[in-house]
Amino acid sequence: MLLYKKLGQNDLERKQAIAGYLFILPNLIGFFIFVFVPLIASFILSFFSWDLVNEPTYVGLENFKMMFSRPLFCKTLLNTIYYTFGVVPLTIILGLFLAVLVNNTKKNFVYKFSFFMPYLIPMVGAALIWQSIYMPNFGILVYLLDKIGINSPQWLSDPNWAMPAIIIMSVWKSIGFTFIVLLAGLQGIPARYYEAARIDGASPIQQFFKITVPLLTPTIFFAVVISMIDSFKVFDQAFILTKGGPADATKTLVYYIYTQGFEYFRMGYASSIGWFLLIIIFTITVFQFIYQRKWVSYDL
Repeated sequence: MLLYKKLGQNDLERKQAIAGYLFILPNLIGFFIFVFVPLIASFILSFFSWDLVNEPTYVGLENFKMMFSRPLFCKTLLNTIYYTFGVVPLTIILGLFLAVLVNNTKKNFVYKFSFFMPYLIPMVGAALIWQSIYMPNFGILVYLLDKIGINSPQWLSDPNWAMPAIIIMSVWKSIGFTFIVLLAGLQGIPARYYEAARIDGASPIQQFFKITVPLLTPTIFFAVVISMIDSFKVFDQAFILTKGGPADATKTLVYYIYTQGFEYFRMGYASSIGWFLLIIIFTITVFQFIYQRKWVSYDL
């Protein structure tokens, strides 16, 4: 009897396992076809010179050596770092500020919807909206600055202001995601900590820095990692708003990969840059996971 039950249980577990694998099979097939195979192909291609017409020619590490010998590559790398360290801190700080405000507000559905709405807008649509806002003669931002006596810069045609303009637009676009994530983290903090702090006479500022921030660090860490990865992959904003200009001031690594691969048809060189970008993102992410042990707290 016991043996029969055991055999029946094993058969049930086997059927459940098969059903589970069948459910994830379409995702695995899609990952293999559209991610794994192109990833391996791009790695192999990075050691070749290929223009999509002639036969690929093996060049070894020449594509990787070529990267650091070209000033434009170094400039696009610096532009990407500039963009990343402009967007990520602003997104986290402003997202946390909005999350704290909304968390302390009753009937806050309208605020949640309003702050999250920009994130739902496709990046192309958001870029076109901000392109009209930045227009030199008819843009609303230029009009508002003129009304308060400030001479508006040429946002998209001045090399000194083009990247800040893209950063402002990107913060507006991505802050909704960070806001929702941090708001969820705030709502997960037990109220008993704040009640105990109030009994002990802690001020709201002390409660924020001694309770809210420490218990929110796991959520902040998640938001920082996701924002950092997305920032290094920036492309749409620069492509639509400035086409990488003026004077390559907004040309990023992904934009550089696009131009080398699909405008100049240097597919091997573009693949090597893509792998260099992958190594940068992977290294930064690993460093963040190692360093998070020193500042991420899961309890008081």
